[in-house]
Amino acid sequence: MKLTVPTWLTLLRIVLIPVLVVVFYLPYKWTNFASAAIFVLAALTDWLDGWIARRYHQYSAFGAFLDPVADKLMVAVALFLIVQGHPTPWMAFWASVIVGREIAVSALREWMAELGQRATVKVATIGKIKTVAQMVALSCLLYAINPRQPLHPGTDIWLGEPIFHLGDWLLAGAAVLTLWSGFQYLHAAWPALRDDEQAAADRTREEKQKHG
Repeated sequence: MKLTVPTWLTLLRIVLIPVLVVVFYLPYKWTNFASAAIFVLAALTDWLDGWIARRYHQYSAFGAFLDPVADKLMVAVALFLIVQGHPTPWMAFWASVIVGREIAVSALREWMAELGQRATVKVATIGKIKTVAQMVALSCLLYAINPRQPLHPGTDIWLGEPIFHLGDWLLAGAAVLTLWSGFQYLHAAWPALRDDEQAAADRTREEKQKHG
């Protein structure tokens, strides 16, 4: 299996995940900046590998599989760190909405792929806006949240408090957009899902009649 440049960038994104976790918990004043920088670097590789793949036609089946996995892992881990670093009900709620939607949409895409209609649930414009808001929000929150001061985010760093509030509101907005885009995916896929369910019911009825 030949690894393309976009796939190497995706693998780098996966390698950065444990690095992010370790740096987030280091007992130094600069770790908040380093955590945010690692996440921003991962987000940039996500954009860059897609651009290279489109620009130079460096596509591969392995890369197509690995890229969304790396994205979801990075986002989920960042959310877990943020919730642990600032364990409030609202933060946990937004995180659960985003992670839950990602799981549901991934399952929906797999089902549609089995039906041969994966393109039906391709990324829409609202999904791209959600992704940008989510990445900026997580970068801000990783910068502002100190796991050793969970109830007072941003109080001991430069511009920490306004950056925390910006990230907090953007995360809430991303969660709302997450639900909206998830509904769009389901709405687009519903006719195919309904037809498949009807076909399955017809097959079951035919089997009963054959063996009845």
